[in-house]
Amino acid sequence: MIKETVSLKVDYEKAGLDPEGCEPVLDCYANTVTEEIGRKNRRAVLVLPGGGYDFLSEREADPIAFRFLGAGFAAFVLRYSVYRKKWPTDLLECAAAVKYIRENAEKYDLDPDKVVVCGFSAGGHLAASVSNFWNTELVTDALSCRAEDVKVNGTILGYPVITSDPAFTHEGSIQNLIGEEKSEELRELVSMEKRVSENTPQTFIWHCADDGLVSVMNSLRYMSALSENKIPFEAHIYEWGGHGLANADETTSTNEWHIQPVAAKWMQSAIEWVKRL
Repeated sequence: MIKETVSLKVDYEKAGLDPEGCEPVLDCYANTVTEEIGRKNRRAVLVLPGGGYDFLSEREADPIAFRFLGAGFAAFVLRYSVYRKKWPTDLLECAAAVKYIRENAEKYDLDPDKVVVCGFSAGGHLAASVSNFWNTELVTDALSCRAEDVKVNGTILGYPVITSDPAFTHEGSIQNLIGEEKSEELRELVSMEKRVSENTPQTFIWHCADDGLVSVMNSLRYMSALSENKIPFEAHIYEWGGHGLANADETTSTNEWHIQPVAAKWMQSAIEWVKRL
């Protein structure tokens, strides 16, 4: 098996951003190509842990990647910059990760047209961001690349922060993202349900209806935007479970509340969805 950690290169200053403290790394997991098995041209899943743009949840990192790896995909975990790294710092880091994965498709035995991002909570916001901004000059100019180099082919969102609407958002995530400027223009720009377009990739969403930290309205609004733009999506809204379930079973639980057998079915549904891409 291939297991390596790669430091990603981003020209922050070219995008007018402060590079201090920004050290994004990509953990890469892929099955070694052997003579017996041969090449499989596998799908790739880039995992984006949550943590309110303040820290990175380890429960939503490697344990998620290993499930996808076990399903026959290549899996990657992006440890992006956190704690008040102003937008679009993390967006550019995520796009750089997609670019690296696609450029190294042969090395990891990947189909370069089957690169999926999978984000949780604030990581879900980041997944939605790269899914909606991949073809903009904001990204391509900063990374000196073509839009096709950072294109996302599918998006998996777990209890995502989507909207910046104060009525339903996770305010801490938004404040860490936009900084202390209180810019209404920037706040509106990072409201992902407003960024969906015909270029947004097909999407898989799951959320718990009783989520008391990130309202299920975030997912519902995104689903509505996808529908309005005729973007195919699969959605699972579970009755119970709250927030931050990760695998929703014993592998990522820190207490009994994190073990939700019904919601835990999201992973197999997502695996099947990726296989259908």
